[in-house]
Amino acid sequence: MNHIIKIDSLYKSYSEVKAVNGISFEVDRGEMFGLVGPDGAGKTTAIRIMCGLINFDSGNVSLMNKNIADNKKEIQKSIGYLSQKFSLYGDLSVDENIEFFAEIHNVSDYEERRNELLEFTRLIKFRDRLADRLSGGMRQKLALACSLIHKPQILFLDEPTTGVDPVSRRDFWKILSNLLKEEITIIMTTPYLDEAERCNRVAMMNKGKIIALDTPRNIKKEIQKDVVEIVCNPIRTAYKILKDNFDFDVQMFGDRINAVVNNYKEDSERIKISLSDSNVFVTSIRQTTPSLENVFMYKIKGF
Repeated sequence: MNHIIKIDSLYKSYSEVKAVNGISFEVDRGEMFGLVGPDGAGKTTAIRIMCGLINFDSGNVSLMNKNIADNKKEIQKSIGYLSQKFSLYGDLSVDENIEFFAEIHNVSDYEERRNELLEFTRLIKFRDRLADRLSGGMRQKLALACSLIHKPQILFLDEPTTGVDPVSRRDFWKILSNLLKEEITIIMTTPYLDEAERCNRVAMMNKGKIIALDTPRNIKKEIQKDVVEIVCNPIRTAYKILKDNFDFDVQMFGDRINAVVNNYKEDSERIKISLSDSNVFVTSIRQTTPSLENVFMYKIKGF
């Protein structure tokens, strides 16, 4: 296999906290690989280790067939990293920020590459605007352009769309899709499981461990349960009734509830009767495809 990243039995602790607890995985060249899970799952620690920014306790980390412990400087020349708090310079323009990062990476003839990136990120009309005067979504696109100026082989993105408006999130994902066509390998962390659906493969993390690793489609097959979608009113009352009276994994999504049940036919009837007896009006109840969030909640139950 054409593995560009290999992680084997990786451990990292902070005092008594095991931030990364024996994880292993491989990433193929040109793949979009997602590390997903809640805050404190170990995602950011894992990425910072792969970027050579923090040391690890034990295990092996190899990028582009080179061990990070022995080849950190060389590896860092071939990777890009967009952190949760990417440091743009607010008093510099879009053009000047990219120029600054080009100089950091010793890229001398950067003008053509900068123009390509500005077109790519649709920032060319804003090239003279100060970074402090950009919207949150535009700042993230500028940060991405800065991390790509030296043409990295691997791009690390740590929760790149957190705090970004829905339209900018959609634009950002279009940009990432186009990067894959250039065969750049993308490793990203996200707390948004709907975003993880876009990855080629995902590693679900919880408390420093990987609890599932596969394509989103295959992971959703692991649940081996039925998922019931309930539209009803009042929804908060229904949610409490289901949580208090059934041993189901229950989640509320806007105006509907998802429940992971053993048998759709039998359990949906039980749900209907229980809600009706409590004066909850059920508009519809149907079987639906499990989401990654359904699977994640199911897997961490009692973890």
